[in-house]
Amino acid sequence: MIYLDNAATTKMFEGALGQYQKFACDLFYNPSAFYREGRAVKEELDQARKSLLKRLKTQEGTIVFTSGATESNNLAVMGSRRNGKWEYVFSNGEHPSVYNVAKELERQGMIVHFVSLMSDGQIDYKKLEEVINERTRLVSVMHVSNETGAVNNISLVKSIITKKSKALLHVDGVQAFNKLDFSLDQLGADFYTISAHKFHGPKGVGALYVRDVKTLKSIVFGGGQEGDLRSGTENVAGIMAMKWANDNIDVAINFERAKQLKKRMTKILEQDNNFKIVESFSPYIMSVSYRGINGETLARALQDQGVLVSTGSACSTKKAGNRILENMGMKKEYVVSSIRISFNAYMSLEEIEEAGEKILKCAKTIKNLEL
Repeated sequence: MIYLDNAATTKMFEGALGQYQKFACDLFYNPSAFYREGRAVKEELDQARKSLLKRLKTQEGTIVFTSGATESNNLAVMGSRRNGKWEYVFSNGEHPSVYNVAKELERQGMIVHFVSLMSDGQIDYKKLEEVINERTRLVSVMHVSNETGAVNNISLVKSIITKKSKALLHVDGVQAFNKLDFSLDQLGADFYTISAHKFHGPKGVGALYVRDVKTLKSIVFGGGQEGDLRSGTENVAGIMAMKWANDNIDVAINFERAKQLKKRMTKILEQDNNFKIVESFSPYIMSVSYRGINGETLARALQDQGVLVSTGSACSTKKAGNRILENMGMKKEYVVSSIRISFNAYMSLEEIEEAGEKILKCAKTIKNLEL
């Protein structure tokens, strides 16, 4: 089986699994306990926070451990709300775990602005500037699109915000963290979302970077863990497995590897001019359409051939159409025929060549059958 749906999830490193077992079975103590063993585990969690901050290249702020990206995104948006006539701004390209929170704010009567995308998948920066004002409380823009691999210029977004307001900036960094080389201080984000299973850690654990804890309030109440921002006993085993994965990734080397994989896949698919490939900066994700056939049909045919791809975000596959591709102005014939191919840096060129040839063959077969 050739797995090309790494934007949905990645295989956990064996070393991360070893850490998980260690802290689940041997050092299983509650980090809130007063005795020595509990305090020792708490120190391990503090080291995990430092590990993530080091990768983010910042010495400011703190890390709040969560159950994953959905909780982190909800905490950033809902936890930053304040009473009054505040306004909220989101891109139309956001993952459902942000976009649907924005729709919930709207349902509750908040003033919410959705900013359209440009044809390359980035947020429309001019329209973003038009909607930001002194009443803007929060702007949320993802770093890398989980659908297309488009990379938003977060530093530019921050500069636009700063010119017109004192609004906070939340960035969903799920598809960027441990994949792109960046400094959070240069980006200027107040909140940054991380998910372990997107970079070979376990599912069910993630984190939210918070620059100033005074800007955030808890949305989960209980024992006051995580600086009273996220109550509940920490998933120590998951956190330590996430730390191991984070510590054992070379972002620069992996970026170059992923570039080669994507370049090779692109070259193969370009042999058939019926393929339309959405240009994007991230080497880990590519959105592909084959004119005249249904994307789901192609994905199912590829599954039978031992190649796994998706038709979009795994969190929204039950929804008709594709909100993000449509917002980019893509023609309907290409939207319905789109598939998403996503890589990990540990794949071989041989796997890519085999998968690429199967994609070509399956697409041509389906096209001929439908003629």
